Amino acid sequence: MLNKYPLWKYLLLVVVITIGTIYSLPNLYPDDPAVQISGASAAIKVDLLAVDRAKEALNKAGIAYKSADLLTQLPKSGLFRFNDTDAQLKAKKVISETLGEKNFVVALNLAPTTPDWLASLGASPMKLGLDLRGGVHFLMEVNMETALDKRMEDTVAQIRDKLREDKIYYKQVVQQAQGAVVSFKAVELQEQASDVLSKEFREYLVEESTKGDELLVTLTLTAQARKDIEDYAISQNLTSIRNRVNLLGVAEPIVQRQGANRIVIQIPGIQDAAAAKRVIGKAASLEFRLVDWENPNFTGSRAPAGSELLPFNEGGDVLLKKKVIVNGDRVIGARSNYDENGRPQVNINLDSRGGKMMNTVTRKHVKDRMAVVFIELKPEKKVVVENGVETTKVVIKKIREVINIATIQSALGNDFRITGLDSPEEASELALLLRAGALAAPMYFVEERTVGPSLGAENIASGLMSLQIGFGVVMIFMIAYYRVFGLFANIALTVNLLLLVAVMSLIPGATLSLPGMAGIVLTVGMAVDANVLIFSRIKEELAAGARTQEAIHSGFDRAFVTILDANITTLLVALILFIFGSGPVKGFSVTLSIGIITSMFTAIVGTRALVNLVYGGSSQKKLSL
Repeated sequence: MLNKYPLWKYLLLVVVITIGTIYSLPNLYPDDPAVQISGASAAIKVDLLAVDRAKEALNKAGIAYKSADLLTQLPKSGLFRFNDTDAQLKAKKVISETLGEKNFVVALNLAPTTPDWLASLGASPMKLGLDLRGGVHFLMEVNMETALDKRMEDTVAQIRDKLREDKIYYKQVVQQAQGAVVSFKAVELQEQASDVLSKEFREYLVEESTKGDELLVTLTLTAQARKDIEDYAISQNLTSIRNRVNLLGVAEPIVQRQGANRIVIQIPGIQDAAAAKRVIGKAASLEFRLVDWENPNFTGSRAPAGSELLPFNEGGDVLLKKKVIVNGDRVIGARSNYDENGRPQVNINLDSRGGKMMNTVTRKHVKDRMAVVFIELKPEKKVVVENGVETTKVVIKKIREVINIATIQSALGNDFRITGLDSPEEASELALLLRAGALAAPMYFVEERTVGPSLGAENIASGLMSLQIGFGVVMIFMIAYYRVFGLFANIALTVNLLLLVAVMSLIPGATLSLPGMAGIVLTVGMAVDANVLIFSRIKEELAAGARTQEAIHSGFDRAFVTILDANITTLLVALILFIFGSGPVKGFSVTLSIGIITSMFTAIVGTRALVNLVYGGSSQKKLSL
């Protein structure tokens, strides 16, 4: 019989609409302003004691909160919800002062209010961009002095190597704030060194001088070279921060330079702001160094020349050679997993130069031991008195710790692994930091706040109003022009929007921004266009003398090819926009692509199901069309 759907097709529609309804429902629940507490490193866990201390401090300060919970998912964290952002900001300051910044990270957040029964089904609201939802704002300052000190350390090592290579004997090389001073015993050596260093280190101003009996060659960094170093530090930190934010799975973040030495980071609606804050600001790297094989039984407190004592995370100190085999800058790949005994580890992949350096050293030291040194530069705020005035200065504290010692069984190359880590979370965080790249200089947080929609509430309301007006006008037109069939089209259009929102909520990387809303408005028009083609074709069949059932059947079948061609070409354009576009263009293409697919389903399958349900098998000679 014409225009009759089997039962399974109706059941399929019911299932699809039910699923769409369930996964679009979380978007009806707004987020709560929140403060999140997590450990300063993945190895530090937040427990009930820390949450209780924070609760006691908030109660004492008279700051009301909606709830305080210890989140059990790893890594554990504490979450406080508030009624408004004013209470949130005050609470963040109180909790930070109570718990301290040494062991805990306290961050602003936006916490979802999705009911548990929806969350248990994996339902969550769609991610909104900064222009619609706002998010978390960090302003970070790059410590340029550390970047300059690091360059000076490298320069001093290069000066020594160059003078040794040219057999120019010197007394000592002393590092200075923006250069280095080399002392000599003879004038001839001083002149030779001055000539060689002037040609080799063109970014430095090289001058000869005397101080008492000492003959000196002074290298001073030029103003342009200093600016280049600072620009490189900012550029490298921008790249590393972008990589870290992307590895956290944040959609459409904003990471950009502000002024001479600051970086602005805006993250839309992140659900673990504390983890983001911890990972973003951590200046950490690795060094691979040999355990001092010449003093295997060393027990003293003062290390011999060429070696140094460093603490071991398993207890005690380890005597290491000062010379670094390879550092974290040579790491191009890192992933965390488990070894054969089920303990966490990080698999490391070095670049070609790093692999050669590792192979050269380890080939000569088979059966000796190699250590992995974890280095972290932690900014600490200290109150100092200058000229009788108290000021707060940021001091960079360098923390070095041996996290792994292993015997070299054979020459190593580009690939090897690090074990001895405390937890899977620590391994995962270390792998993330290594993959993202080291920071050229440490940074510290100058400002942190939640940000409202960047386009303002008025513009957002205008965007929503345009969607509502467009939707309403189309629905009125369809009913006025196509009557009952127009009602079918409107039902299909409503289901189309429901499915579009559900799919956007289910896709992990999808983010709805204001351009995305424009894509939804366009989808509304395209969805109706398919129904207009079908209904016009049915009218043509009726005008040609076809019976009502034959006209309905022919209308849907013959319009299908046209609808398919039109939507496929539009879908191809949307895919091209997604591939070659960025930011707002991608947001527009995503909603347009999803809308095309859902509109084809609702217009062809959904509308026909309604028409078949009402008119299928009917003997009516006239249609309400």
